[in-house]
Amino acid sequence: MLDSKRDISLACALSAIAGYVDAIGFLQLGGLFVSFMSGNSTRMGVSLAAGQWRPALEALGLIALFVMGATGGSLIARGRGKHRQPRLLLVEAALLAAAAICYAFGLPNVAVAAIVMAMGLENAVFQVDGGAGLGLTYMTGALVKVGQFIAAALSGGPRFGWVPNLLLWGAMIAGVVLGGLAYHWIGLTAIWFAAGAALALSAIVAAASDQ
Repeated sequence: MLDSKRDISLACALSAIAGYVDAIGFLQLGGLFVSFMSGNSTRMGVSLAAGQWRPALEALGLIALFVMGATGGSLIARGRGKHRQPRLLLVEAALLAAAAICYAFGLPNVAVAAIVMAMGLENAVFQVDGGAGLGLTYMTGALVKVGQFIAAALSGGPRFGWVPNLLLWGAMIAGVVLGGLAYHWIGLTAIWFAAGAALALSAIVAAASDQ
């Protein structure tokens, strides 16, 4: 799926946004995630085993919101026309902006809900023909592919097939670092930068689609 410089650049930009947002969410929630649902699932299971019902319900709520966002993103991706990606990015930007506004008005829980849905939605940007698409807000799959492509290279396959997925991972790490710094600077208000970045990407992708 990462078979062109355009796709690689867009995927890395979105992965960086996801890392940025996830760092902010992680710090805001004190150990839960807004995009890494494997981590939240583990947290839910551990909490259930310890009889800690409230943390388990909090994790389950985040998972449900993420699925809702992914569902909405998939519905948009199934639409017709060449502007599906810009529309998805525009909705993501709107959700992130709504989160920042809600936080400014003293509604942090609503803000987090909007952020989680935005992260679920983002994973539909590279969805093709109703398929699962490319995971942009979690890196387990990308790292597995790095290992698989390295094995292929060692077996006589493409020498650098692993590079795009490694770049995807690196972009997320860079975003996490920036998100952590931004949160320590201005708290959840830092989500405005992610909203602006998503809006800019929407405009760039729309302009590229018209060429």
